[in-house]
Amino acid sequence: MRTLAVARGQDEVTVLMLSRNRPHPERAQKARVEGRMIDLRRFFFLRCMFALAVLLALASIAHAQQKAPPPAKSPPPAATAAAPAATVAVLQGLDKTTARVSTVEAPLSQTVRFGTLVITARACDKKPPEEPPNTAAFLEIEEARPQGAQAGTDVQHLFSGWMFAQSPALSTLEHPVYDVTVLDCKTETGSSAKPSSK
Repeated sequence: MRTLAVARGQDEVTVLMLSRNRPHPERAQKARVEGRMIDLRRFFFLRCMFALAVLLALASIAHAQQKAPPPAKSPPPAATAAAPAATVAVLQGLDKTTARVSTVEAPLSQTVRFGTLVITARACDKKPPEEPPNTAAFLEIEEARPQGAQAGTDVQHLFSGWMFAQSPALSTLEHPVYDVTVLDCKTETGSSAKPSSK
């Protein structure tokens, strides 16, 4: 092939290519096959470039989302001196032999009796309304069995730990006769305690 003439238009330059003689039929077929292979290579190259561009776009979006600052949380309200503290743990006791259910109010650091159980509430915690609700109390439970007139009572330690109102099976008292669960925390005056902001 050789350049025969150059034709000039208003805005474009056209180069005319002419062949002196026709190519051999085998060469023409080989040229067609090579042309197809080149077309396939271009197709796969363009396809890979498109996929790479998409991946880069997704990566930049993910990177921008990771760099975004977390939303500012407002600080919890400061506890005031007027806010009453939880001073009473409200418990529910079940006597399994008689099926009697009783509500027991256990003031903090004072012992309360339920049947043969001696219950001491050490702490009571109630979550604020904007958090998932969960009331918990730290209890120490002992069993005091009378041994006789002269021997006094036999005290056996049964439970010491946190009990949760919303999931009582998480930490339970294992006793053949009695069952104790936490219901609520409240002040001594009888109103529910203000939630703690822990």
